Amino acid sequence: QVQLVESGGGLVQVGGSLRLSCAASSDTFGSYDMGWFRQAPGKEREIVAAISRSGRTTYYTDSVKGRFTVSRDNAKNTVYLQMNSLKPEDTAVYYCAARSPKVTLRGRYDYWGQGTQVTVSS
Repeated sequence: QVQLVESGGGLVQVGGSLRLSCAASSDTFGSYDMGWFRQAPGKEREIVAAISRSGRTTYYTDSVKGRFTVSRDNAKNTVYLQMNSLKPEDTAVYYCAARSPKVTLRGRYDYWGQGTQVTVSS
């Protein structure tokens, strides 16, 4: 079991930046793949980015490539999502998630945080 707590969301203007953090309770944080997901009103939840337990492998959905960066600090049990050049369509609740390592970073995740709201205003 691992508990996840996101922070760093808020209101930002178009073109601005935010950095989301997700702190994990488990001392085995370094053994988990970590993902960032988002859900906009009326839409299904989608994966945004993910990072392998070592940090050597990352995944990004096409719409955020070149703008978002996922990273992790296993010593601090924390995963980050740096979001630059934000657009109105990035507005959503952002969730971090964890799971035991798999071959691909996509797919099902088992442990979820409560989410943090990101609103990009034009």
